[in-house]
Amino acid sequence: MTTETDWGGAPSVLRMILGRRLERLRVRAGLGYAEAGAAIGVSHSTIRRMEAAKVARLRLTDAEKLLQVYGMTDPHEIDTFLRSVREANKRGWWHGYRDVLPDWGAAHLSLEQAAERIRGYENQCVPGLLQTEDYARALLRATHPGASAEVTERRVALRMRRQWLLAGAEPPRVWVVLDETALRRTVGGSGAMRAQIDHLVEIGRLPHVTVQLMPFAHGPHPAMSAAAYHLFRFRARELSDIVHVDGLLGAVHLDKPEHVEPYREALDRLAVQAAPVTRTESLLGAIRKEL
Repeated sequence: MTTETDWGGAPSVLRMILGRRLERLRVRAGLGYAEAGAAIGVSHSTIRRMEAAKVARLRLTDAEKLLQVYGMTDPHEIDTFLRSVREANKRGWWHGYRDVLPDWGAAHLSLEQAAERIRGYENQCVPGLLQTEDYARALLRATHPGASAEVTERRVALRMRRQWLLAGAEPPRVWVVLDETALRRTVGGSGAMRAQIDHLVEIGRLPHVTVQLMPFAHGPHPAMSAAAYHLFRFRARELSDIVHVDGLLGAVHLDKPEHVEPYREALDRLAVQAAPVTRTESLLGAIRKEL
């Protein structure tokens, strides 16, 4: 039975790291996919899927055999790798919400939980990590109009649970640029919006959270044609930056440098063009007064 884990690295992201390490070991051993697969009795496509983290779980026996085939002999290194495999086969805490969490949403949570730094641009609404409960509830009712009250409350609970990340012992560095549109659209009524703005001011004062507003008065900007997106950076050297782009029916994840770079550059330019942190707080206060 697969057990649960609260490990901040997220099992699916750990599988990505282990897959990269297996690939590096295989290449160093001078073996192709077919040779590695034949050595442990699996197909070449299975080796490819293991390295690409396209398997639901890594079989401990396969991993142990591969380490032997690839020439790893140090008992401590082998034990460390296999302990990581066991950890990667556990479930993230969000598995308990699988009834209201699509696969692409689980992938987003995995990246979010494992990231060292999260940068984002939001053009329509406050990002989930920074939402109040009332704001989240009203937004989820609007975006899932056919959902029952019970399902909506499950989604709200999931969104609130995600936010524990910001109060952890080693929280990620979060930097978000909010388009003014996100705060001009009333979600949940004036009272809920005032409370949401108060929350943004409060959470923006945390040392690991930066919130910047992109006012209408600052004109067009580099991300105007983009959907909301987040860029994740990880401690593990095996993982490059990954961009998560939101969509109506799902999300897209980009990890090729030539695809990630335009999003990173846009975020850099947005941070310069948006209102500075101190100015953002006063702008938020002005918007609040209008509600």
